[in-house]
Amino acid sequence: MNHDIAGERERRWRLLLGGAAGDLGVLGEDDQRRDGALTGLYGGGGDAVETGGKRGAGLGGSSPVLHRWLGDIRTYFPGSVVQVMQRDAVERLGLRQLLLEPELLSSVEPDVSLVGTLVSLSSAIPARTRETARAVVRRVVEDIERRLADRLLAAVRGAVDHSRRTRRPRLSDVDWNRTIRANLRHYQPEQRTVVVQDLVGNSRRSRQASLRDVILLVDQSGSMAESVVYSAVLGAALATLRSVETRLVVFDTEVVDLTDDLDDPVDLLFSTQLGGGTDINRAVAYGQSLVRRPTDTVMVLISDLYEGGVARELQRRVRELVSSGVTVVVLLALSDSGTPAYDHELAARLSELGAPAFACTPDRFPDLLATALRREDVGAWAEQSGIPVGR
Repeated sequence: MNHDIAGERERRWRLLLGGAAGDLGVLGEDDQRRDGALTGLYGGGGDAVETGGKRGAGLGGSSPVLHRWLGDIRTYFPGSVVQVMQRDAVERLGLRQLLLEPELLSSVEPDVSLVGTLVSLSSAIPARTRETARAVVRRVVEDIERRLADRLLAAVRGAVDHSRRTRRPRLSDVDWNRTIRANLRHYQPEQRTVVVQDLVGNSRRSRQASLRDVILLVDQSGSMAESVVYSAVLGAALATLRSVETRLVVFDTEVVDLTDDLDDPVDLLFSTQLGGGTDINRAVAYGQSLVRRPTDTVMVLISDLYEGGVARELQRRVRELVSSGVTVVVLLALSDSGTPAYDHELAARLSELGAPAFACTPDRFPDLLATALRREDVGAWAEQSGIPVGR
């Protein structure tokens, strides 16, 4: 047993050190392929390029070599590791141009980061690769929808229905199941009868009328790529609900209302322009112009708050929105990539104004939005969920 443990440790050190391991251990055939894949990206021997005495990488710009490498990493590493290695290959080796080749693009393991890269390169994608790129993006979009769309819609429906409940419904609007449960304490065993003292039902609204407005203001600067992807997919899911009027606006130094594209999140994503500067104040001003009924509106600003516009004016607008009854939430990121870089000072100031600022994972977004739609304290929800607010 101890010999097996020692052997496994030696194997792992050999894979970690690559060519620098010298005579440390002998790798089996599969481990040699793993070692070659790691060396091709991170260097350490073989075809790797040595630069200034440091380990370099040896994939170069050869499409056939990269094809073989992609095949190896998908064979010998789990999907989560494959995605990390692909991102490293694109960023470390400057291989973005190779993503524009349809044969190569069809062989990669798609993830949110890759979608962000493709969207940022959308204007450079040649016609022969465009459909392959859209297919890759659609695979990721559909995966997000499978994971999150039903949860989001159920959470929002529950929050909106809760807000419509009333103790004085019309007779035709009485919810008899809830009414009976609410009055069981008045059960008369002798008469075997429930005495109804409180009616429970829903207030009547036009079937065509939305009950809440949700305005998503999404920063499309380069650092927010993953947040843009998740915002597009979740915004498109929200747009299918009649009870919620959803607006989606993206911004950098310009503001673009993409609400009309919410029927197809793939088209929506390719309508964005990732990169560039940021004018958050201008975006919030546009969002403020969309507010029709303040107390029934939730505005979600998704931005790292690195403001290129007028920060003082932004704070004034947020103060006005909160004072008017709008529920304003600032998401410093909507992604799974951990704690983002953001403007801590501005986040703290907005939180003090009543617009709690914090990062949120996509899995938690349904509960977050439901909390906001119920007009509950979003900052308290974040704290209870272990999420630091406005620091």
